[in-house]
Amino acid sequence: MTDAPMTDAARPGGVFDTIAAISTGQVLSAIGIVRISGPDTLPVLDRVFRPLAGAPMSARPDRKLVLGRLLAPDGAVLDQCLATVSRGPASYTGEDTAELQCHGSPVVLRAALESLFAAGARQAKAGEFTRRAFLNGRMDLTQAEAVIDLIDAQTPQIAVNAAAQLDGAIRRRTDGIYESLTAICSHYHAVIDYPDEDIEPFQLEGYAASLREAETALARLLDTFRRGSVMKNGVPCAILGRPNAGKSSLLNAILGYERAIVTDIPGTTRDTIEERAVLGGTLLRLADTAGLRDTDDPVERQGVRRARAAGDAAELVLAVLDGSAPLTAEDQAVLAAAQAAPRHIVVRSKADLPAQWDMDGAVAVSALTGAGLDELEAAVAALFAGDEPIPAGETLTNPRQADAVGRALDYVRAAQEAMAEGFAPDAVLTEVEGALAALGELNGRTVREDVTNGIFSRFCVGK
Repeated sequence: MTDAPMTDAARPGGVFDTIAAISTGQVLSAIGIVRISGPDTLPVLDRVFRPLAGAPMSARPDRKLVLGRLLAPDGAVLDQCLATVSRGPASYTGEDTAELQCHGSPVVLRAALESLFAAGARQAKAGEFTRRAFLNGRMDLTQAEAVIDLIDAQTPQIAVNAAAQLDGAIRRRTDGIYESLTAICSHYHAVIDYPDEDIEPFQLEGYAASLREAETALARLLDTFRRGSVMKNGVPCAILGRPNAGKSSLLNAILGYERAIVTDIPGTTRDTIEERAVLGGTLLRLADTAGLRDTDDPVERQGVRRARAAGDAAELVLAVLDGSAPLTAEDQAVLAAAQAAPRHIVVRSKADLPAQWDMDGAVAVSALTGAGLDELEAAVAALFAGDEPIPAGETLTNPRQADAVGRALDYVRAAQEAMAEGFAPDAVLTEVEGALAALGELNGRTVREDVTNGIFSRFCVGK
C-alpha cells in the first residue's frame, strides 16, 4: 500500500459513485465475471442477487462465495451464479467491492450489467477500477502500469516481471533512494527553519556518499530499460533471402498458420509483412521481406528497398538460403546483409529436399515438415541467453518510467557537480528536490492529471 496521492475533496465530484463492468472477455466461456465497486456496492448487490439460503450478501463475511439467483429488474431469474464481497479498505479498489461469477454467455453478462444499472450502479470507464485503487492508495503508478502489462504479456518473462512489479518491486527499489534524498532536504530545512534548536549543523560533504549511492542505483535501474523495452515490445527480426528462398514459408511455419502467400513464382512477396511470435523464449517482431535481387519491376524494386531497410533496422536477421540449390551471388549478398546485423542466424531452407551445400552454424529447416524448427528455436535462445539476469520486477518496461528515472538521475548528477564546484547548499538542494519530484512522478506521489489519464486510457473496461 502507498499513501493516497489526493484526497476525496480533490477528486472530481468528491466521493466516488458506484460502478459496474464486465471483467471478462465478450466471448462464450464457462465463467464470466461482473465487478462492482463504490459506496453503494452492498445495497446494489442485494437488489440483484438473492442467496439460495440465509442472509443477504450485505450481512455475509468478506471473500466467501455464495450461491444464489441473479435477478432482472422485474424479478425474473437471469442466472444461478456465485457472488462474493470484499469491504473496503481491504479490497482491490480500497472501496466496498463485489463480484458476480455467472455462466459465461455474453447475453447473460450484459443482462446482469443492465440489472446492476437499474439498481443504482453506472458503467465503469476503461481502467476505472485500477484508477480507484491508485487514488485510494492501494497501489502506486508502477503497480497500476503492471496490471495492464500483465494483461498484455506475450511471454512468461514479461508476465513474471509484471507480476513482481504489481507486488511493488519498483517501489521497493526506489524507496531507499527517495528516503535518502528526503533526509538531505529535511536536515537542511530543519537547520534553516529552527536555528535556535540543538540540531547537528548541516554539512554538504556529509551527504556526498548518499548522492553517489543514489546515482549508482538510478543508473543501474535506467540501464534496464533497453532490455525491458525489447522484452515487452519484441526484438526487431528481419527474414532476408533471395526470391523463392523460403522466407514466407518460414514465417508461416514459425507462426503456425498461413500468414504470407507462398507460390513458386519469384517475387511474390513485394511488401514487408510484420507479425509477432515467441521463439526460444524471446518475443520477435518478425518482418517477412521481398526477395533481395536486382529487378526492373518498379513495384518489386520498392519492396527490395524496404527489405534492405528492415535488415538495417533489425536486431536479429534470419538469412534464409535455399538448401536445395547451389549458392548464388544473391545468396552471398543476403549473407553480407545478415552479418552486418547485431545478431544473425543462417537458415538452410527446404531441408526436406537433397542438400546442395552446407555451412558451419547454419540451421537446416523444412517449413513443409516442421523439421529443424526446434533447432532454430534453440539457436535464437542461445543468442539472447548471455545477458546478466535482473531480479524479477526490476526491469523498466515503459518510456514514462524511464523518463522519470532518467530525470532523477540527471538531477542527482547536477547536485554532485554543484557540490564539487563549491556552490551554496541551497543550490545543491534545488537539484536534490528536482530528483525527489521526478521520483515522485515515477510512483505517483506527485503526478499530473494528464499523466494519469494517459496511463489509464490503456486499460480495458472492467479492470
